[in-house]
Amino acid sequence: MSDGVTPASPAKPTPTERVPQVQPLVYRFVVDVTYLPVLLAGMHLDVHGREHVPPPGTPLVVAANHVSGLDPFLVARALPPGRYLQFMAKKELFVPVIGEIIRAGGSFPVDRRTNDVAAIRTSVRLLGKGGTVGIFPQGTRGGEELRGGVALIAARGRAPILPAGVSRDGRRWVVRFGEPIAARGGIKAITAELGERLHELAEPVGRRL
Repeated sequence: MSDGVTPASPAKPTPTERVPQVQPLVYRFVVDVTYLPVLLAGMHLDVHGREHVPPPGTPLVVAANHVSGLDPFLVARALPPGRYLQFMAKKELFVPVIGEIIRAGGSFPVDRRTNDVAAIRTSVRLLGKGGTVGIFPQGTRGGEELRGGVALIAARGRAPILPAGVSRDGRRWVVRFGEPIAARGGIKAITAELGERLHELAEPVGRRL
């Protein structure tokens, strides 16, 4: 993966390639059900920076830090209506029943042990349709080093990167969206800027909106 990025036109799917589809009712059901543990624990979700989220129908890569298994659902819940977040999810989750639900929600598998070309192509196709791709650039929970795949996918899909900081502060979870990052320049430079933004956004501030 080179440092120089030359944005390419979004890949057009061949007859054998399919763009993952979101089933809205399943998507909303999953987002609501996964919020129940938060409510049952007497906690709540604070959201900051929704004004930084581009309007629905435009391509967007949402890059968030990874601190818990709830992260994908909290970020999805924090987005304004009309944005369906389709995450790259580790392929180990795609087992019978659970995998079918994940696919119905629009997410798709990625092999984190390799440079998964198929997952990258799927992401670019989704962006070409004006979709919203979610990625944890750390790869795993608490990972220290950010991977350059976010910058590559955003550049090829001609989409901005929306940084999202997830944190827990007392009895509240906090999701903070920052200003979008343009996917222009080298992969290392974009990744470094994203890392700085996520570090800042992962510090909870303010009260419930």
